[in-house]
Amino acid sequence: MYRVLLVEDDIQIREVIGDYFGRRDQIALDFAEDGNIGLSKFLNGSYDLIVLDIMMPGLDGFELCKIIRKNSDVPIVFLTGKVREEDVLYGYELGADDYIVKPFSIAVLYKKLIAILGRTREDAPQRKILESGQITLDPVKLEVRVAGNVVELPPKEYQILKYLMEHPGAAITRKLLLAVAWGDDMYITERVIDNRVKNLRKRLNKEGSRIKTLIGVGYRFD
Repeated sequence: MYRVLLVEDDIQIREVIGDYFGRRDQIALDFAEDGNIGLSKFLNGSYDLIVLDIMMPGLDGFELCKIIRKNSDVPIVFLTGKVREEDVLYGYELGADDYIVKPFSIAVLYKKLIAILGRTREDAPQRKILESGQITLDPVKLEVRVAGNVVELPPKEYQILKYLMEHPGAAITRKLLLAVAWGDDMYITERVIDNRVKNLRKRLNKEGSRIKTLIGVGYRFD
C-alpha cells in the first residue's frame, strides 16, 4: 500500500478525500492541516507521494514544495484553486509532478495519484542504514550504535542526529531542527536545540565532535 501525505487546510476536502480513499486499498492517507505540520510530518515520516494545497496558514504550498525538493525527490502534486497560468507554471518550476485545479473529480485525483505512484515507486531508493565514522544509525530499528555499542537516545535527540547524518556537510539551522524534532510546537525555543545537541554530543562520546557549531546559524555534521 502506498503512503500519501495530504497537506490541506480545508477540513471538508480532507474528509471527502479521506472517505473516498479509505474505501479503496491502494493508498493510506496521512493528513496535515497546514504547511508547518506538513513539514514536520514530511521530515519525520516516509511517504511515497505528497499532495499540497497552496494557500495555507504558516508555510504555503509553494514554500513547502521548495523545502521538500531540497531534501527529497518524492512526487509532489498541487491541489489548489489557483488557476492562473503563471501559478501553474511556477508550480512545475518548483518541481511538482502534477497540478490539479479545484473543483476536481476525486475519482480522477485517485487515478492520477496511482498512475504517478506506479511510475515512480519502483525506482525509489530504499531506506538505508546511515554510517559516519564509528556512528551507525538504523532508521528501521530506530537504533544508534557507536563503535558497535548501542547508544540509547531520547526520541528528540535521535531525530536531530538522524537529520544531521542525512545531510552531512550541510549547514542546518536551529529553526529547521526545531521543525524536525518538535513540529509545530510554538512554545519550544531555539535554546532547547542547543541543550539537546550538547547532550547528544556527550552520548556519542568522541564521535560527538562530528557535530560542529556554526555560530549564529546552527550546526553541521562532518
